[in-house]
Amino acid sequence: MTSSPAAPPRRSWLAIRWRQFRNAPRPVVRAVASSVAVAVVLGAGYLVYDIALTRNPDLPGGDLRLAAAAAYVVGVLVAGSVVTWLIVPLPRGAGARSTRTPWSAALGLFAAVPVAYLVLVVALEVVKPLLT
Repeated sequence: MTSSPAAPPRRSWLAIRWRQFRNAPRPVVRAVASSVAVAVVLGAGYLVYDIALTRNPDLPGGDLRLAAAAAYVVGVLVAGSVVTWLIVPLPRGAGARSTRTPWSAALGLFAAVPVAYLVLVVALEVVKPLLT
């Protein structure tokens, strides 16, 4: 008599998600990392402008925080898409030539949307109170 091999132990939901997080596909990691880098740089600029207006509301040009926030979001989305398009080629397969398609830029756009929001929230709700 032969016995059947034992089934592997079932993983919890958290164990499955942790394993997926640790083994994320390289294109996704690159897309998120490029969006985070762009968002941190642009978010720091927005934070400097916001703190300057908070300390001196009579700066020339008036209060353009809404326009600056819109420029930040558009800048992160566009730059995240372009940078991802540049650094995330499609898989090569057997050929030596790497190709880029609009799907690479779309991956960057989809990664940039939550990153833009999260970096702006951290900048305004965590970092700004520490600096003012």
